[in-house]
Amino acid sequence: KNGEDITLTIDAIIQSKLYNHIKTGATTKLDETERVVTEVSGTSDKSSSVVMNYQTGEVLSLISTPSYDPNEFVMGMSSSRWSALNESPDKPMFNRTKATFVPGSSFKPVTAAMGLTTGKLDPNENFGHSGLSWQKDESWGNYKVTTLVDYGSLKDLHNALVYSDNIYFAKAALKIGPESFADQLTKLGFGETMPFEFGLTDSQISQKGKITSEVQLADSGYGQGQLLVNPVHMASVYSAFMNEGNMVSPYLEFRSTTAPEYWKEQVFSKEAVDIVRKELIQVVESPQGTGHSAKTNGITLAGKTGTAEIKATKEDVTGTELGWFNAFTTDAGTSKPFVVIMMVEDVKDRGGSHYVIPIVKSVFE
Repeated sequence: KNGEDITLTIDAIIQSKLYNHIKTGATTKLDETERVVTEVSGTSDKSSSVVMNYQTGEVLSLISTPSYDPNEFVMGMSSSRWSALNESPDKPMFNRTKATFVPGSSFKPVTAAMGLTTGKLDPNENFGHSGLSWQKDESWGNYKVTTLVDYGSLKDLHNALVYSDNIYFAKAALKIGPESFADQLTKLGFGETMPFEFGLTDSQISQKGKITSEVQLADSGYGQGQLLVNPVHMASVYSAFMNEGNMVSPYLEFRSTTAPEYWKEQVFSKEAVDIVRKELIQVVESPQGTGHSAKTNGITLAGKTGTAEIKATKEDVTGTELGWFNAFTTDAGTSKPFVVIMMVEDVKDRGGSHYVIPIVKSVFE
């Protein structure tokens, strides 16, 4: 019988323009039937991007690069072309929007919101000066948590988010505690299959589904350890910062009505999201903020950078890095309530998360 017509929520203009910012040498044009056509040359970053309306859950853009031309599967391809697609080290057949990745510092707002919601974290508490490296006590052996900037003696939530302080969030995770930390992540949908038309890998707390050591807990507080997050799931979590603590349910098939449906309700307290949102605005607005280069005339953005390390040990200098930048509009009554999640692989020696910021900024511009 005839197939069913499917209309997606994807916005072809946003999808093509964002793809072009990621893909080197790409151009967009309209063909003779007024369809958007992308012509590609050059190489591409290994990346995943999600643009979502955080009020309704409509996914407006869903991009994995490098990609391939699906028409080849209809028209036919040579065995050498098939081998090239499957054997390429860039893995164009691997859909990164369906996968999970280490979130790095882009996870810090989540730790903050969990701590505030459980009452384990006081945003005004000064955690004390620790320099650029810190460990709880000698039981950690040679292991220390390190951070990049020593910004002074006031180690409160505001400065910790603005300067992206790993040590602060390691201490915050220890305050929350291993059982509460894991329980809060379970409440956010970690370890659970997200209801989405395009199957996603489940985000994970750890390989065993729980926190098994103080070091693992401390590392998880700033998005390392064994945490893995799917980018679409991340968009839903970030939507809670604009939905009074409710995580919107993302969807991909167009609906005639756009009343929001929430996947998880009241995952954070309203007070917690108000505090975190205010501080994420400062991550972009403050000249000291790690996301300040995303500041865009005419709109107020909130966001968080993240550079996740992928290496065998703390001493390993051969590993790679993932760059994240997650941002959303905060203006009351905006006609474009967008959250943008972007992850780019192999950003080591390319600016880390700062490599990603201009691409995300282009969506809002």
